[in-house]
Amino acid sequence: MIEKKFITAQKQEFMIMEYINKFFGKGKVGDVRIERTPIGEKIIIYTSRPGLIVGKKGENIQQLVQTFKRDYGLEAPQIEVVDVSNQFDAKSVGEQIALSLERFGPLGFKIVAYRMIEKLSRMGCLGAEIILSGKLPSERARSWRFAFGYMQKTGDFAMNVDSANVTAQTLPGTVGIKVSIIPPDAKISDQIKLDKAMVQNELKKQLIVEEIKEVEEKKPGKKKERKKREKKEKKENGNIKK
Repeated sequence: MIEKKFITAQKQEFMIMEYINKFFGKGKVGDVRIERTPIGEKIIIYTSRPGLIVGKKGENIQQLVQTFKRDYGLEAPQIEVVDVSNQFDAKSVGEQIALSLERFGPLGFKIVAYRMIEKLSRMGCLGAEIILSGKLPSERARSWRFAFGYMQKTGDFAMNVDSANVTAQTLPGTVGIKVSIIPPDAKISDQIKLDKAMVQNELKKQLIVEEIKEVEEKKPGKKKERKKREKKEKKENGNIKK
């Protein structure tokens, strides 16, 4: 009986997530989480466009609450909208790629992927990976990978990776999109950070040493010593070869 209750609850949550994604359309909603509290069900919607989700005077939220009560049997649903415009949401990135492929066609998939990789790099991500699978660009299905920076897929560090799977419906067929992002605040154990001031000081020291060597070698007595040293090294090398 307990297992059936868990399965029913999971099925209900999945149907609610699907309804929210269909209601607002692709590219509007990033992630949806449902928390069950003693007061009622709390539905958290993560989006980069919170004004569009809330609607004029909150009409979209009111409509969702009524639908959840009428069709899904929720007694007191509470909807919270979280702005993720300044964060790194893998699902939002994947849906943006899907919208571009559906709008402009799959032939320009490389341009779309490289532009998104460049955008994530400018935003300060430590690493990102985009994998496109489908009929790109030939009739045979294949996979293309676009990535930069760090990317770990196993171990404890993989918990910091935000990943999502999205599909794009194009004329040649369905294109699978997998996005993995490492945010800027993630801690990488093997990452080496250099102090710029320390590096510049070391470079200045090396330049000073090289300048001193050049000055010493230009002195008259030093040239003779250098030539004798070079002759001696040549003789020793010749003896070693024999």
